[in-house]
Amino acid sequence: MVSKASTTADNRESLLQTLSTWVEAGALRALDLALTRFLAQQAGEQDDAVLLAVALTSERNGHGHVCFDLQGALAHPEALLSRLRDDQEISLPVRQALGARLQALDVHDWMARLAASPLVCDRLGASADPTAEGADPATKGADSRRVGRGDASAGAGTEQVLDDDSAPLVLAGSQQRPLLYLRRYWQYEARIRVGIQLRLQRRIAVDPVVLRHQLDALFQPQASLDQADAIPQSESASAPQPNWQRIACALAAQHAFFILTGGPGTGKTTTVVRLLAVLQGLATAAKEPPLRIELAAPTGKAAARLNESITEQARGLPGELATAGRIPTQVKTLHRLLGTRPDSRHFRHHAANPLPADVVVVDEASMVDVEMMASLLEALRPDARLILLGDKDQLSSVEAGAVLGDLCQRAVQAHYRPQTIAWLEQTVGETVPAVYGDANGSALDQAVVMLRKSYRFSEQGGIGALAALVNQPVQGAKAAVDRSDAVHRLFERERQRPDGRLGTIAAVRLKATDDAALDVLTSVGYGGPDGYLSLMREQPPGIGAAQCEVDAWAKQVLKAQKRFQLLTPLRQGEWGVLGLNQRIIEHLCAAGHLALDQDLGRGQDLSQQRGRHSGREFGVVGAMQRQWFAGRPVLVTRNDYGLNLMNGDVGVTLRVPVATTGRIQWMLRVAFPNADGGVRWVLPSRLQAVETVFAMTVHKSQGSEFEHTALILPESPNPVLTRELLYTAITRAKKRFTLLYSQEAVLGDALVRRVQRVSGLQRV
Repeated sequence: MVSKASTTADNRESLLQTLSTWVEAGALRALDLALTRFLAQQAGEQDDAVLLAVALTSERNGHGHVCFDLQGALAHPEALLSRLRDDQEISLPVRQALGARLQALDVHDWMARLAASPLVCDRLGASADPTAEGADPATKGADSRRVGRGDASAGAGTEQVLDDDSAPLVLAGSQQRPLLYLRRYWQYEARIRVGIQLRLQRRIAVDPVVLRHQLDALFQPQASLDQADAIPQSESASAPQPNWQRIACALAAQHAFFILTGGPGTGKTTTVVRLLAVLQGLATAAKEPPLRIELAAPTGKAAARLNESITEQARGLPGELATAGRIPTQVKTLHRLLGTRPDSRHFRHHAANPLPADVVVVDEASMVDVEMMASLLEALRPDARLILLGDKDQLSSVEAGAVLGDLCQRAVQAHYRPQTIAWLEQTVGETVPAVYGDANGSALDQAVVMLRKSYRFSEQGGIGALAALVNQPVQGAKAAVDRSDAVHRLFERERQRPDGRLGTIAAVRLKATDDAALDVLTSVGYGGPDGYLSLMREQPPGIGAAQCEVDAWAKQVLKAQKRFQLLTPLRQGEWGVLGLNQRIIEHLCAAGHLALDQDLGRGQDLSQQRGRHSGREFGVVGAMQRQWFAGRPVLVTRNDYGLNLMNGDVGVTLRVPVATTGRIQWMLRVAFPNADGGVRWVLPSRLQAVETVFAMTVHKSQGSEFEHTALILPESPNPVLTRELLYTAITRAKKRFTLLYSQEAVLGDALVRRVQRVSGLQRV
């Protein structure tokens, strides 16, 4: 007779063998299997249902999900194993095997087996917020002290979130929606939730007379606002709209935690500068010292853009609110703000050593992952304000989580309580349409404002209309077809504009991978009359040029480099950045737009030459064998504090005259824009983490804008092709957007697929 223990062990080995097969098929990562094996051995876990949950939790985490939704997996098993492509022959048997295992499970039985496992800490139904209504009174206060890393950086005496329980997984959520976490991700969410809830509970008293005076000084009457180019950002925009920027400043003044969201051109930066002026004005009126304000962004590129925008907007403030130094213009990356520590995931600033700031503003918050947001909230003083800015509809962070998207899920409908609406009308003079009211609105709802008008794009067509169309929800097969048809009609309407002007959007259907249309587009974009390669080639500095002349030329080249950018969803393959960059370099060389150096190491002695250097005398050989060449655009992929270069910074490799040991040599240097508007020069040999960006991933483009943006879609469907990716690519364009695609099915699939990351933050 076969014992139950023997059967259980056999089930475990059968599962591990199945998981190994899935790794070979590319459905799972080797890491997912290794983690499952390790935990099974360490804990002696025999239950195959528990180990399957471990593997799937790790797999989901690898795709940006913070946790594993048990009920969702049973209802939609096709959403799992996202690495598996449906056109693979192995796909069907793998999915059948997964389906068979899930069909044998009942969600309540699965929860019970997980709760009984030594691998799992059961927090099902427990509030991660110790101050929330309904939380166990015995844990109130105690839990807030336990929400930390469990190390020295969390502060003296700080206990681990799970007390002494070292279980590597946490079962949380509710009976209706059970969620399984890897332990550290549950900790991140708990710290975020507690940090936000504690701030939402602390309402800040403001003098209504002073507030109204400052708002009137900062904002013109609504009727005088330039709305000629406004595009509605929601289905409710047909109702008379109040001044949402003014409302944002008013509500933020009352809250220690606040979110300002909105699409491109809606005035997020304009609003936050005015908000900071209001906060400083309120402090002055209360005879308090000026607030210490820190500005931050996830990447160096986003920080540089915010720095430029803040500086420009601060100049336009009324005299009484524009006191020098009260509105900071220096923007840091989040890593620099928190203080990175060598060879550590932890930061210099944390609960025991908080940031010396009264207000922290974070731009491009959609790019902030769950780990970074937890670290940020932990590093704030209890009385410090946090203000998040970002577009809730953009792509989420590369790492796990979609924090801004989760927190802004109800932003379109607003859900303002009657008290909030009444206060805005009485104190601020703004009437909020009834459609945005909700007697049951949450505390978080009152601290979120969505800007609903874009002043950059016209509602009649073009980039703004395309972005709005792509961003609208799609339900059902017919709706998907209708959406695809509507997108094509919009492109066609722009192509046949009655005024004869060039449309701001265009679609190009490629006939094959070697279609010349791509080469023409990149040749004109990078090497045409307005391209940066043309400027670099035709107007270089002379041999004896002063450094200020060389800097001025480099600034022009860097500015021109932002005029065109090709984006792709992928890194690998012909349609990924690696294949596209190789193809573009080869074509630009063949077309005479690029020339590679014969001798990159020693330079070329030009002390006897006269005239200007054209850049054409160097042979076009070994294009892909030489890493560095004049004209190479590079993206920094890792923060380098020694060089003051941040992840996301973009520079251009230039040939410049350098005086060395009595000679003048043409040498390669990489020019990066400085935060102060100048140019920083870096030796190529010092750049250890850069990549060529004639083609750039859409993810890497976040935080940037280009006059003309082109997006190329691959030949076959891919899980990364989503509405959010299309929307993000489209909204990188300031003046023109071009879509290149070869298969209608790929475009149609991208228009209906959404990024839906599982987390528990929707309950904040």
